[in-house]
Amino acid sequence: MAELASLLPIIGIFLIFWLLIIRPAQRRQKHVRQLQAQLTVGDRVLTTSGIFGTVASLTDDQVGLEVAEGITLTVARQAIGQVTEEVAGDPTPGTPDEERE
Repeated sequence: MAELASLLPIIGIFLIFWLLIIRPAQRRQKHVRQLQAQLTVGDRVLTTSGIFGTVASLTDDQVGLEVAEGITLTVARQAIGQVTEEVAGDPTPGTPDEERE
């Protein structure tokens, strides 16, 4: 019985660690996997390395990402971090200020 009582703090720490760190990370990973599986041509995306682009083509494990007119990069599907929503009237991300006006 005394041995069990000495293990309770360790079990409690592990439980808190799981609830605060492991479980949310698993949820985020599941969400990102679903997002990557549901990609369609024409989606505006942001890669994990910070590159904005539009999905031009899809294969099982690669995405053709159009980053500028006529320039397409091939990236791993796992590199897609999020689908972005463009707001009407907003300039393309990365456009210099003097070109916006």
